Amino acid sequence: MPSFSGIPSFSRLVPVLAAGLLLLAAAVVPVSDRAQAAEPVRILAFGDSLTAGYGLPQEDGFVPQLQQALDKMGRRAQVINGGVSGDTTAGGVARLDWMLADRPDIVILELGANDALRGLPPEEARRNLETIIQRIKDTGAEILLAGMLAPRNMGEDYADAFDAIYPDLAAAHQLELYPFFLEGVATRPELNQGDGIHPTREGVAVIVEGIMPQLARLLDNAS
Repeated sequence: MPSFSGIPSFSRLVPVLAAGLLLLAAAVVPVSDRAQAAEPVRILAFGDSLTAGYGLPQEDGFVPQLQQALDKMGRRAQVINGGVSGDTTAGGVARLDWMLADRPDIVILELGANDALRGLPPEEARRNLETIIQRIKDTGAEILLAGMLAPRNMGEDYADAFDAIYPDLAAAHQLELYPFFLEGVATRPELNQGDGIHPTREGVAVIVEGIMPQLARLLDNAS
């Protein structure tokens, strides 16, 4: 009679067979399902009071509304609020490393409005923004540059020099550009708070809708 003493018992084979089946199941999981299990894309909204949600309930600011819009679209993303009211481009340079510690995959860069309101030299704002852009690029993160326009009462020369900063930097660094962060909102009283500068909840919704196509392209690249 043949001997079966060299063959492991069935009970000892069960764990091995089970492990093999698990590995096989993992191998045939659709790519889309595996992507859903991955870490969400981290988006840093780095800016001033327009990003921070000045004058609004917490849930009505730019970051919460952007997060809600992304959730509704089924995008796996986490939006980090890096907005500081009153911040200038120089302030952004000073605190950038601390914000980049969150290791964002995408940075929405929205700074410069306070530089223009204070009449700071456009060349200074350009230099600061370029420093910020380069330091973000060094981390490998993608950048969505949100442009700003100078108040017209600053004079034509000042406005021309300031307004050109954002398209120039976007072209030089090959960045996604949302030309004017307050597009569709500025000068519309029904979409602004009493100061005429900061958007209402409805105004923020307009901004989120407007900026989403550029952000979606960066999310596609990051996923």
